[in-house]
Amino acid sequence: MPSLTNKSYRFAFILITSLFFLWGFAHNLDPILIPHLKKSFTLTTTQSTLVDSAVFIAYFLMALPAGYIMKKFGYKIGIITGLLFFAIGSFLFIPAADNQSYNFFLFALFIIACGLTILETAANPYASSLGDPETATQRLNFSQSFNGLAAALAPVIGARIILTKGYSDVELSAMTETARKIALASEASSVKTPYFILGAVLVLIAVVFAFTKLPTIQNTEGHEAGKNILHAFRHRHLSWAVAAQFFYVGAQVSVFSLFILYATKSAGINQVKAADYLGGCGLAFLIGRFLGTFLMKYIKPERLLALYAAINILLCMIAMTANGMITVYAVIGICFFMSIMFPTIFALGIKGLKGDTEFGSSLIIMSIVGGAILPRIFGYISDGTGNIQYGYIVPLICFVVILFFGWKGYKVMEKNNV
Repeated sequence: MPSLTNKSYRFAFILITSLFFLWGFAHNLDPILIPHLKKSFTLTTTQSTLVDSAVFIAYFLMALPAGYIMKKFGYKIGIITGLLFFAIGSFLFIPAADNQSYNFFLFALFIIACGLTILETAANPYASSLGDPETATQRLNFSQSFNGLAAALAPVIGARIILTKGYSDVELSAMTETARKIALASEASSVKTPYFILGAVLVLIAVVFAFTKLPTIQNTEGHEAGKNILHAFRHRHLSWAVAAQFFYVGAQVSVFSLFILYATKSAGINQVKAADYLGGCGLAFLIGRFLGTFLMKYIKPERLLALYAAINILLCMIAMTANGMITVYAVIGICFFMSIMFPTIFALGIKGLKGDTEFGSSLIIMSIVGGAILPRIFGYISDGTGNIQYGYIVPLICFVVILFFGWKGYKVMEKNNV
């Protein structure tokens, strides 16, 4: 853990870091939900990406309200509010399964994502601010490493709880049309238990936060914030960070959420085996986070970001053109080199914002809407060409934008006009 000499800061940092694991676990159940719901409701690849759309549109809609909550009521109230939204959305999976409605599932995911938006808007700048500003990027990467741990565990656990409880294609083909529809729809019920448990844990954690005194973080010293969000856009590096984060999240969601569908086609493996390799992606992501945190002691974060983006451009080319297991290994490599991108872009983007930090944080969280838009484009390319591998042109372009941010866009400067 990055050194924190203040004991109250250390405990707060541990508590905040637990949130990174929780929302990482929720996000990394989505790649399990996509093939599960695709099969249950007989969806196309493009239709199945509505799971991501429901989640990441919430980030766009809720990021500004989340920023206002933080400014008016503080980080603690924001975190508790986010946890409760997260819990309510998890509990909604029960009536969604009972009603066997895809739209109800999308609504539940939207409510979960509203909670995640508030949590991320609060936790990222809060973790970054708990200590020496010079080590803010390193500290945020450490907290985000537990997001990587969730990425390693969620697919493996989720696949065995959700994907293994269903009918095989052979069994389904032997059924009548009516029986097949009932069987497929009933598979949706396998999500009820894991999401109920998740919701109960979230309520318990919200209670812990309610009875915990968190250190007050002030970001306004030496800088008076404007009365509206446009004031934050005077920081040119923030504008570039918003763009870079939009493309990064679009790339990450495309890679993780569509991995099972991708691996079953490009390498010819079954869904549970693909989910295990997705767990490998999460493990690579986790190792990359911890290693990246260490390397930032010796390499400037922006340089490491640019280097990793350049490597991922090459790996995307392999994912598009190769065949067999090498495609799976290439994507695992992409996950490793993606690992530092979100926290590094975030920390570089809010650097020097001071009084504009809450609004700047909201803007970067809003840009997570890239996860709603770009996977849809990935899906359209896959369905249109009949080859899911061609969809990797989308993350390739994303990494080009991130490469530019790490090369030049990160530089702190203000525009003359707001």
